[in-house]
Amino acid sequence: MIRSRWKTMTRKKVDVQQAVMAADLGYAQKIRDLLAEKGILMVNLIGSPGSGKTMLLERTLTGLDLKCAVIEGDVATDRDAQRIRATGTPSVQINTNGGCHLEANWVAGTLEQLPLDELDLIFVENVGNLVCPAEFDIGEDCKVAVSSLPEGSDKPLKYPLLFSEAAAVVLTKIDLKPYVDFDETLYWDDVTRLNPKARRLRLSSLSGEGLEFWMKMLYDWREAKKASRRP
Repeated sequence: MIRSRWKTMTRKKVDVQQAVMAADLGYAQKIRDLLAEKGILMVNLIGSPGSGKTMLLERTLTGLDLKCAVIEGDVATDRDAQRIRATGTPSVQINTNGGCHLEANWVAGTLEQLPLDELDLIFVENVGNLVCPAEFDIGEDCKVAVSSLPEGSDKPLKYPLLFSEAAAVVLTKIDLKPYVDFDETLYWDDVTRLNPKARRLRLSSLSGEGLEFWMKMLYDWREAKKASRRP
């Protein structure tokens, strides 16, 4: 009897979760349609806490000749959003209050707070996590996997979904290479095995090394999105 009841509860939980995810996919498609109409590129940055996402955004926003906005996802606080606003960039904070990822319905609500008619590019800095954010479509054009050299070279195979789906993989904090035991050959071989089409970038937001290639990729993506803009 207990086992039968547990099976019923488990099935209901799975059914409810599938229904919630299906509804969220509808929001993701609405976001995608809206941004396609306006020709705005949306990039979803996914990485662990401390991987360097916010600092990468700070350097990008002060060097990129595009009109940008940022949606910040965090469990709590708006400290990252404050750092982004200090660059002169519009930023909207989403606090998940314990949730490990952003959802499309939340992102859809924030778009109403942004000057969409003036924007070229929206960055979403997802909640620091290599698992859950990779599973949810938030209407982005591209997922970018961000991992830092101090995290270790085993991350791609430990978190294969993110690295398999990412349009680009960014290895940050490469200025620390002399001080950290990191097998970069293994790292990139694993990335290639999982996702041979992903763009591969290595950079340091602190020293600026590699940032030009990162920004060139963003310009290329933005031009491709602009060229495909719906009439």
